[in-house]
Amino acid sequence: MSALSGHVEDYLRLRRTLGYKLERAGHLLPKLVAYLEAAGSATLTSELAICWARLPAQVSPNHWAARLAVARGFARYLQTIEPATEVPPTGVFPSRRYRPTPYLWSERDVGRLLDGARALRSPLRAATYEALFGLLAVSGMRVGEAAGLNCDDIDFQTGVITIRAAKFDRTRLVPLHETTAAALRVYAADRDRLCPSPPSTAFFVSGAGTRLNRSGIAKTLRQITTDMGLRTAELRPTAHQLRHSFAVRTLIDWHRGGLSVDGRIASLSTYLGHIAPADTYWYLSASPELMALAAERLDTRFGAQT
Repeated sequence: MSALSGHVEDYLRLRRTLGYKLERAGHLLPKLVAYLEAAGSATLTSELAICWARLPAQVSPNHWAARLAVARGFARYLQTIEPATEVPPTGVFPSRRYRPTPYLWSERDVGRLLDGARALRSPLRAATYEALFGLLAVSGMRVGEAAGLNCDDIDFQTGVITIRAAKFDRTRLVPLHETTAAALRVYAADRDRLCPSPPSTAFFVSGAGTRLNRSGIAKTLRQITTDMGLRTAELRPTAHQLRHSFAVRTLIDWHRGGLSVDGRIASLSTYLGHIAPADTYWYLSASPELMALAAERLDTRFGAQT
């Protein structure tokens, strides 16, 4: 193993102990090292890093910028060990992060979604998807977090869900409203009756009793929303957007109730499993109604001072 390869392993190990998965870096950094070694360089330089980032010629500058960002993160670490290391500058490639505006599920649409889930042919599958989509809508959990729940992750006495493999490998507690806990208790009883000997410990199970996966969840939601007439060529609701809708509804309720969003945003950020409130504030731009309420609050506050 070369010295650079050893540094890559140390870098990835260190960052992963801090909670970062670094899947892309784990894939790309060995290729960067191979490129440097093929070029006969034992040092990471800006010129070589930029040339490596541009290796896939038929892709967008966004792709190049992402590759260079991986190299830049490693270079910052490596420079503390090898002072001759050069950290590639930012802004080398014109790039723009595009974050599409999510579809916001209305309460009526969520109700129709649950009706569609109940109409699925398999009784077990119908019970599972009604409970799953209902939980996503009222808790803001990520799809992968809900699918990853095991039976012992839900404490029905306290009404608290423990997410053991949340984003960044953090454990998170999600308190539930009593009606949500009751609905999940009913589902658990139905699941055990319809599938008394499941092959997995998953809380939400498929018609075969196995753990749900993202592709199966997405496929089922596409089926239901198409039957609802909600899915069109332009409108493509997803299960993950139930999370966006939960956050936006919460913020709208706070605005309408005259509550301080700044004073409560940290709580919502923690509940959703965001690293920082800045990630949660992005939801402000996701809803015209929410933007209008925020603007009205600003006008009321600062207009009175003029």
